[in-house]
Amino acid sequence: MSERGADSAGVAIYGDPVWSPPGHATVTVLGSIPEEINATVIDLGDIKVVHAPMSVEDLLAQLPGALIAGFGEQLTVLKGVGHPRDLATTFGLAQAQGWQGVGHTRMATESAVTPSGAHPYAVGPDQCLVHNGSFANHATIRRHLKARGVVFDSENDTEVGARFVARALADGQDVESALKSLCAEFDGFYTLLVSNRDSFAVVRDAIACKPAVIAEHDDWVAMASEYRALVGLPGIDQARIFEPEPERIYVWTR
Repeated sequence: MSERGADSAGVAIYGDPVWSPPGHATVTVLGSIPEEINATVIDLGDIKVVHAPMSVEDLLAQLPGALIAGFGEQLTVLKGVGHPRDLATTFGLAQAQGWQGVGHTRMATESAVTPSGAHPYAVGPDQCLVHNGSFANHATIRRHLKARGVVFDSENDTEVGARFVARALADGQDVESALKSLCAEFDGFYTLLVSNRDSFAVVRDAIACKPAVIAEHDDWVAMASEYRALVGLPGIDQARIFEPEPERIYVWTR
């Protein structure tokens, strides 16, 4: 992840027992949090991991006005400005555990280089989205979503895609239907990965100019922009390696 862009980076981890203990809600916050909060706070510099044995809604209610990087029962999102290797050290990523992870390095083209502009975008419960590319009509779709009451935290075009998918899932669509709707509504070049608590999905636009490679093994599935990011995985020589086809939606369920 260290060679592309590297102005900012982030990771989403599902099931880490320290950051997201079983039976706890977890919220990750960019910036400051209230001094008096009925929860455990793990301070990782610019980002704080907050968890407590309560509902996600009750924990979020203790954080009015906070800039939320991610929330749910199994999800921890850590992101910031800087080199991925430095951020990984700050976050203590080498000690992380879990059953699914999503990492992203950003090369900003659509908005400022800020922690809130870094990926992953996690705007629904236990959901996150990462994006390689750009949405040409994101401003129009942002206006439509705002008219429906959707609130945005940044000017990043990726957040528009994340909010679109989160709204579709909240309306009862499954992830495959949500991504079909996105492909119909959004113009531009993109490879997208969307994850939630029990699955992840990948889709590329109709031109498929943004790189992607998938490895399927009996024990795991992995996706990256370059094959060399996958070569160290255990059993990679037994995995099925392929490039996802344009506008075909691939979904894996835990």
